[in-house]
Amino acid sequence: MKLATLKDGRDGRLVVVSRDLARCASAANVAPTLQAALDSWTTARPELESIAAELESGGGDGFDETTCASPLPRAYQWADGSAYVNHVELVRKARGAEMPDSFWTEPLMYQGGSDSFLGPRDNIPVAELAWGIDFEAEVAVITDDVPMGVTAADAVAHIQLIMLVNDVSLRGLIPGELAKGFGFFQSKPSSAFSPVAITPDELGDSWKHAKVHLPLLSFLNEQAFGRPEAGTDMTFDFGQLVAHAAKSRPLCAGTIVGSGTVSNKLDGGPGKPIADGGAGYSCIAEIRTIETINDGKPTTPFMQFGDRIRIEMRDQNDASIFGTIDQVVEQYEL
Repeated sequence: MKLATLKDGRDGRLVVVSRDLARCASAANVAPTLQAALDSWTTARPELESIAAELESGGGDGFDETTCASPLPRAYQWADGSAYVNHVELVRKARGAEMPDSFWTEPLMYQGGSDSFLGPRDNIPVAELAWGIDFEAEVAVITDDVPMGVTAADAVAHIQLIMLVNDVSLRGLIPGELAKGFGFFQSKPSSAFSPVAITPDELGDSWKHAKVHLPLLSFLNEQAFGRPEAGTDMTFDFGQLVAHAAKSRPLCAGTIVGSGTVSNKLDGGPGKPIADGGAGYSCIAEIRTIETINDGKPTTPFMQFGDRIRIEMRDQNDASIFGTIDQVVEQYEL
C-alpha cells in the first residue's frame, strides 16, 4: 500500500496512491490525515488496504507529486540515526578525530525538528551560502505506538511505513554547535520526505533483515551523484534504530526514524564517484571528506542558490517506488 498527503491546510489530506503512482483515491472516510490513520492503525490499515485494492482495479483521480506535502507534514517525533558508520568514520577522519569503538556497537542518533517539514517539491530556503548547504539522502521509517524497552527483533513489527528523506544540513554551522556539546539545532533546518510512504510489503524481497536492499539515487544539477545500496554497509538495521530510540521512553504513533546518510565502502576503503566506477555519495560532505583525506583539502563546493537535488529509489523494473524528492536551493530574505 502506498500513501500520500496532498497539501491542504496544516496537516494535509490523506490519499491512497496506486502502485504505479499514476492515480490516487481519497482516504477521508477512513482518516483525514496520515497521523489520524496511524493513531488508529489497527483498524485503519485494513480499510486503507481495501481502498488500495479498488484503486488497482481502476478509477481514482490523477496523482500529481507536485501537490504533495511530506507524508507527515509535521510529526510528533523525528529521530535521525547514523546507521552507516562508514560515513561517520570518514567525516571524523577528515577532521582528525578518533573513532570511538562504541560507534560500532551502539547507534548514533539525534532528535531533529519535526514541526515544519518541507514538501518533496518545495524549495530549500537558506539565508547564507556561508552556512555550507548540503543534502543528505536517507531512508526513514514511520512507527505505530512502540513500547519503552522494546527489543530490536520486536521493534521491526512496529515499522508500518517507509519513505525517503532529504535531511538538509548546514555544514558551516555544525562544528560550532557540536563544540558546545549539545548537538544539532540551527545546523539542521527543515527536512523533506518523499511524496509517498509505503508499507514494507510493497518492497517484496527488497525489504529483509529490516533493511531496504535497493540503490538510493541522488542527482545534483541533473548529474548522477550517488547510487549506494541502502542495504549494504548499514551497521544498524531499522529494528535496532527503533529499539535504540525507545530504550528509555515509549514512541508514539507517527514517530519517524531515519537511517542517516546512506554510504557504501569500496573494496574496504572509501567510496568513489560514479564516474570513477564507484557508487558515489549521498551528500556533498562525504566527497569533500575523501578529497581532504586524499589531497589535503576539499574541492567540491557545497550547494549554491539555484542548485537542484533529486532523490529517488527505483524497483527492478526501473519504476519509481516513492516518487521523487526534487528541490532547488533558494535564498531566504531575512
